[in-house]
Amino acid sequence: MRITLLSLLFAFCCGTLNAQSKAHYETVGDHITLTLAGASHLAQLPLKCMQQEYPYKTGITFADSSLIQSPITYHPAFYGCFDWHSSVHGHWMLVRLLKRYPNLPEATEIKNKLADNLSTSNIAMEVQLFDGLNKSFERTYGWAWLLQLQAELLSWDDPLGYTLSKNLQPLADVLAELYKEYLPKMNYAIRVGEHSNLAFGLRLAYDYAAQVDDVGLKDVIRNTALRFYAQDTDCPLSWEPGGADFLSPCLEEADLMWRILPPDQYRTWVKKFIPQLFKKSFHLEPGTVSDRTDGKLVHLDGLNLSRAWCLYGIARHAGRNEQRLFELANMHLNAALPNVASGDYMGEHWLASFAVYALTAQNN
Repeated sequence: MRITLLSLLFAFCCGTLNAQSKAHYETVGDHITLTLAGASHLAQLPLKCMQQEYPYKTGITFADSSLIQSPITYHPAFYGCFDWHSSVHGHWMLVRLLKRYPNLPEATEIKNKLADNLSTSNIAMEVQLFDGLNKSFERTYGWAWLLQLQAELLSWDDPLGYTLSKNLQPLADVLAELYKEYLPKMNYAIRVGEHSNLAFGLRLAYDYAAQVDDVGLKDVIRNTALRFYAQDTDCPLSWEPGGADFLSPCLEEADLMWRILPPDQYRTWVKKFIPQLFKKSFHLEPGTVSDRTDGKLVHLDGLNLSRAWCLYGIARHAGRNEQRLFELANMHLNAALPNVASGDYMGEHWLASFAVYALTAQNN
């Protein structure tokens, strides 16, 4: 068997990861999975902050003084973990872990906190905010994660899952309608490496729409993706990453489009869109972080995780060099996992969700 440079680098990274976190992850072949101890370790990160009101970064617009009050009053479900979207995907991660590891030591605590936060009355308050001047609040990053949370609840075969999905559905319905209203008005794609990246917002929402068979939402996402991306070629991956990126504009688009295009068309499209991925000499160096107490610089740990989940999806659908892309994804995953629990709040309040999402993408 030919031993590639990527294989050797993957082996080195895995060795480093196992030495540092062998109780939290196990490697079977070329797949990395969480152990029960690892799931417990990651679960503790959002548990620490999902009902911690401060520090908090608000994104709302104040029309008057009525909202100049504690975040818990206008975000009673998602006021913790520094900002609204981080709270939302922290809730998603806890549901995901409960489904995969029902014997988590924290299971009772998780269920109690989920029930407290995702009550009927709390969600009704959350719905009220998405109106008037705040109609665009968390568009589309937070919207996408909320729909991902609802998709996770809807597929949870548990009485609590049934109750919480029913409670959350009104907010999911509001955001689905906001997608349908907003996307046809867009004349240009948003191609950045942070929250407003459109491709990321479309791919999570599309997965929800497909799961619940919301034909209208699927159609508007598909039409938007084709308008903006179908003719794209030669994405400048060498320009990435930006200094505060936690998403790859090129890779997020490529990971969206296998959902949109028929398989044969996707294989043709992706080889024109990112041709360098399919060259034997191609290498993509993981991003490096110089200060994990800096909320922007630590984004690059998230970039490594999001690159990993994109590369896993591309590898499964590109039809060429699949193993090489998979190894490249593993390299990014291994570079990031030891840093998820860095000891500093600026990364810990959100990175665990990205890690679980990347591990999920690897094993799908």
